[in-house]
Amino acid sequence: MNYKNGKFLIKFGAVFMVFLTINACKNAENSNNKAESVEEKQEVAISENLKWSERMMLSEIKRFPEASKLDFTDAPRWSYTNGLVLTAAKRVYEQTNKQEYYDYIYAYADTMITSEGDIRTYDLKKQNLDMIKSGDVLLYLYPKTKEERFLTALKALRSQLESQPRTADGGFWHKERYTQQMWLDGLYMAEPFYAHYTKMFDEEDTARKAYDDIVHQFDLIQEHTLDAKTGLLYHGWDSSKEQKWADKETGTSPNFWSRAMGWYGMAIVDVLDYLPKEHSGRDKLIEYLNQYAEAVTKVQDEETGLWYQVLDQGDRDGNYLEATGSSMFAYAFAKGANKGYLDKKYKDVAQKAYDGLIDNLIKVEDDGTVNLTQCCAVAGLGGDPYRDASYEYYINEEIRSNDPKGTGPFIMASLELNR
Repeated sequence: MNYKNGKFLIKFGAVFMVFLTINACKNAENSNNKAESVEEKQEVAISENLKWSERMMLSEIKRFPEASKLDFTDAPRWSYTNGLVLTAAKRVYEQTNKQEYYDYIYAYADTMITSEGDIRTYDLKKQNLDMIKSGDVLLYLYPKTKEERFLTALKALRSQLESQPRTADGGFWHKERYTQQMWLDGLYMAEPFYAHYTKMFDEEDTARKAYDDIVHQFDLIQEHTLDAKTGLLYHGWDSSKEQKWADKETGTSPNFWSRAMGWYGMAIVDVLDYLPKEHSGRDKLIEYLNQYAEAVTKVQDEETGLWYQVLDQGDRDGNYLEATGSSMFAYAFAKGANKGYLDKKYKDVAQKAYDGLIDNLIKVEDDGTVNLTQCCAVAGLGGDPYRDASYEYYINEEIRSNDPKGTGPFIMASLELNR
């Protein structure tokens, strides 16, 4: 090879290497662009084009991929909050027919019910009405799957209602350790399950007695917790009048807690799904619902459409517009109006409340995740440390975002309002 040819080959090789380098850079750049495009698509996990019902449901699944750990728990748990959100999930599934929602519901039951039909973490001896609520999941799944373990678990929950301690006039104690106490919360925890189970399984004579018992629970709450002046209902009633929080004459707790009233309204509209039309107590429950709606509407915040943590004391320091109770009221009013139990004007009340939630308490992240803010995390009566049901107690309980006691009712309100 002469000198000129060698020089040409060197130059050609250098040019070729530059070409390869430029081409490699372009390929890398294209790959990066594609990766960024995929990343952008992944970032928007929940589309704003979906209805709020789905957007919140998908947000819950994103927050809690395992339904057994709903309510910010580290380990699987059988509890009422799971049953509440999964009741909402069931209704989203029925509207959308998207398999992921059914799978989310089924996975909870599959995790929590053993092959023998035992319910993991459930303890019958505690006689805790809260534990009945997740039975609604099994009432939904059993007719579809016919899995014997689900039926066994259902029978165990139903047996709790037979052994549940009662007040002298027949009211369920809220828990074994809350002696002689009825709480508004307990009506939602137990009665929709009780009515649904009765309709699904009981023979006529047994069913009639069960329906009478269900209506009786509402009668007792109306008799013992209703404030004649405001039409609102106190959080709890101690039939023994021994608790520090109990009025020594009436046995009632001293304040009107938003979520307690929310539980009660939802209990009525959901029990009416199963109470036979010919049952004498049906008209009574509808009357209770109308009285309730009138009283609750009177304490609705005019500006936002929401409700305060302590319902009738919105002008007091420390009180705040609370998301869980407001979501429950929106659901109860919307469903009551849709079913014809309430005047159509209460659909407008529900719409105003719902708009208030969207405008004031809903926050959406960049990836589309929906957050419900200003949720009271928990509130109760008595216990250790002792909860005295004072105004100061209610307003100083923890406030957090995305409490399932708010997200579940928000989803159900969304469905009733087609939002």
